[in-house]
Amino acid sequence: MLSLFYPGAYAEDVFSINYEKLLEKGYQALIFDIDNTVVPHGADSTPEVDDLFHRIRDIGLKTCLLSNNDEERVRRFCKNIETLYICDADKPKKTGLFKALDLLQVPKEKAVLIGDQVFTDIFCANRCHVDSILVRFIGYYTETDIGRRRKLEQFILKAYSRSRRYQARLGDCVSLGKKPA
Repeated sequence: MLSLFYPGAYAEDVFSINYEKLLEKGYQALIFDIDNTVVPHGADSTPEVDDLFHRIRDIGLKTCLLSNNDEERVRRFCKNIETLYICDADKPKKTGLFKALDLLQVPKEKAVLIGDQVFTDIFCANRCHVDSILVRFIGYYTETDIGRRRKLEQFILKAYSRSRRYQARLGDCVSLGKKPA
């Protein structure tokens, strides 16, 4: 049952994803986690992130932020980004993700969730049958105490890296970088 925690693809960061190829494959919407996925925990958006979201929108993909954070934090992050958002999402519960799909007005087959945690983001996506991309946790190598959950994630990602059946299910939509684990 470890496969419930396996992403559809793995990317170094949100800048390593080929959004044009996702669009070519028929995806219409991207649902992003914020903290440690797009920016370090608690950080505001950066000009590079703002530009990324504008580029994604300009090529025709819809975006939504799906965060377990409160509204104040999410609004602060997206002040320069015109995007939908859901705060207090309570991932990995399904409710927030289904709400995001409704806001975006896309079926689950046309959306991709992008996040940094297998126990919240990826597990939530898999439970809802939404494709997912796991990105490397921002700050992972600078932290001295990564906690039990992150250590368990390392075990799952090691199993994922050995299972060719589950790797790169989204094809060539991510730049090849270091494998997880």
